[in-house]
Parts: sequence; C-alpha cells; structure tokens
Amino acid sequence: MTSLRSVLWLCARYELVLAVRSRWLQTFAVVFAGLALAVAGAGYILSGGHGVQDFSRTAVSLVQIVLLLVPLASLVFGGLALTPERGAAELLYSQPVPRGAILIGRMLGVWLALAAAELIGFGMAGLVVQTQAGLDGLWRYGALVLTAIAMTGVFLAIATLLASVNAGRRTRVLAAALVVWFMTVVLFDVVVLGVASMLRSGPASRLLISATLVNPVDAARMGALLAIEGTAAFGAASLALLRFTGGAGMAATLVVLSLAAWFVAPLWLAVRALSRADI
Repeated sequence: MTSLRSVLWLCARYELVLAVRSRWLQTFAVVFAGLALAVAGAGYILSGGHGVQDFSRTAVSLVQIVLLLVPLASLVFGGLALTPERGAAELLYSQPVPRGAILIGRMLGVWLALAAAELIGFGMAGLVVQTQAGLDGLWRYGALVLTAIAMTGVFLAIATLLASVNAGRRTRVLAAALVVWFMTVVLFDVVVLGVASMLRSGPASRLLISATLVNPVDAARMGALLAIEGTAAFGAASLALLRFTGGAGMAATLVVLSLAAWFVAPLWLAVRALSRADI
C-alpha cells in the first residue's frame, strides 16, 4: 500500500511540474482569473448600479462561465497531457508497477494543476469582493469553487479515457475532446428540449429532470444552483424537481452520485484500456 501511494504521488508530482510549466495552463489561469474579476466587478454595472457584487451574486454570475470553460480546459489540456507518446510511454509503462497506478497518478497531477489555476482565479475575484462587499454569501461562493473542482475531476477522467483509447494519437484525442465538450455542453440540452417539446407536461418534466441528472454538466449546474440559491433558483420548476427527487436533500445526493459515477466509470475504463494497449 505504501509503495502504491509512493507511485501515485511520484507520478502526480511529475505531471504537476510539467503542467505548471505549460503555457496552456498559464493561459487558462490568466483567462479564468480575468473573467472572474470581470464578473465580480461588472454585475451591478449591467443592472444599472455600481460597485462590486457580493459573493452570492458573483457565484450566480460565474456559474455559466464555469460550466463552459472548466469542461473545455479539462478535456483539452487533460487529453493532450495524458496521451501516451511513443518512446517516452514505452519507458514509463514498462516499469514494474501497475499501469493503472501510473495513469491515475498522472491524472491526479493534472487535476491539482488545473484546480490550482482555478483557485487563483476564484481567489483573486474573492479578494476583490471581500474588500468591496464584505463576507456575506462566502459559503455560496465556496460551493461554486467546489463544483468547479469536481467538474475538473469528472472531465479529466473522461479525457483520461480518450487518451488511453487513442494511445499515441494526440490529434484524434483533441478532436474527440472537442466533440465530447460540444455534446455535453451544447447538443445534449438542445436534443432533450426538442424531445420534451413534443411530450405532455408530466412526461416532459420527468424527462428534463432525468436528463439533468444524466449529463454531468447539467448535474453540476443543478448542484451549484441548489447550493447558491436553493430550490428557488429553478422558479416554477422547483415543485416538479422536489416531487421527482423527493426533496432538496435527495436532489443534492443524486447530483453527487451522478458526478461520482461520471468520475469512476471513465477512469476504470481508461485503466482497463491502458492495461490492454500495446505500448
């Protein structure tokens, strides 16, 4: 067990150092921090006021940016970083340790790097908000931060699967990552809404809520909004949501289970694919 932990930590530290030096990650950190600061300072201006939003308003305003950027960065950066390269991969995966341990350790290193970049952005915006608007709603802001880090893990697990299935083919991994991002962030909701529009009210509501729990992006959105605004965030749909899930607590539990499944299943498949790959 100690040896396995050592392998995980060694691989994670190695990948973390490489990721921190990457211009891709540095660019993401700067862009994310800039957007977070812009949202924190522009919320009242857009509504006709002035000053800086408090933590609650900032969290609500940042939800959509997090749902767009975090999956994209995790899929693209994770896919490129974790795709085995010919030569280096042969040396790395020929070591007398399980391939799965090496893969999971590398993924953890990328996760730490991306999470650190996101924390820099959230932290800079949080300092501005705290200075100008106080600490009111800080725990809601913290809930969004945890949601972003959880989404990073989920989409890194998917990127790990793509990289393992397409070993040594970075172009194919990048294309597949963009396809997965488009399907989960954009296309899935469009298709579900189109199908729901052809159904009666009851079945349509059940379909929409079920689809929300199936898609990791929608599940993360539901979890974040439940934490920030409660069931009031869903307006008239709140009653249908509570009736379908059995209450806010059960809805939150289902969100956690959905994200956990999206993390564990792709990672397990990635380990299996890598163990059978000819590297």
